Amino acid sequence: MSEKKMNLGRVFMNGILSENPTFRLVLGCCPTLAVTTSAINGVGMGLAATFVLVCSNIVISLLRNFIPGKVRIPAFITVIATFVTIIEMLLHAFVPSLFESLGIFIPLIVVNCIILARAEAFASKNGVVSSAVDGLGMGIGFTLALALIGCVRELLGNGSLFGTAVLGTAYEPMLIAVLPAGGFIIFGLLLGIINAIGNHRKEAK
Repeated sequence: MSEKKMNLGRVFMNGILSENPTFRLVLGCCPTLAVTTSAINGVGMGLAATFVLVCSNIVISLLRNFIPGKVRIPAFITVIATFVTIIEMLLHAFVPSLFESLGIFIPLIVVNCIILARAEAFASKNGVVSSAVDGLGMGIGFTLALALIGCVRELLGNGSLFGTAVLGTAYEPMLIAVLPAGGFIIFGLLLGIINAIGNHRKEAK
């Protein structure tokens, strides 16, 4: 029992730390750079992707013994697209402002390589509980990464966090931070810092 708990804990933490989809695997860079002009957009996209990850992992794990190998990718995409449609309708109905902000990047979750990669590499080979935990860990890791990038870009570009001014009226916004070029620069810097910290911790062990 304790071993099972430890394994599930490792699976969960894997997506947050050692195989973080954004900072370690560098997957899903298109939405990462496009929607992180503000922290709330980053969190919103991350949570939407987490919902799709968890639900699609569960269904694909349940169907893994019934899906023929030759059509597994189209089958996975169909399952993923179903949950993307659900989250798109929920956002449109209950959070219209976020729906408008994220725009085309909500339906593009269907082809997000993070979700398809977890379906292929994990959910199609493991049980339902492990697959759900894997989806949750990867989703939270993705959400935290987008939130971090969004916070830095919003703070530098607007002097605010989650829409609330924190640097005062005297602050001169660095507009490049919320432009595409600034997104690349900030993402690259954070990627380098986090990987350097990870490498330092490995060497310390």
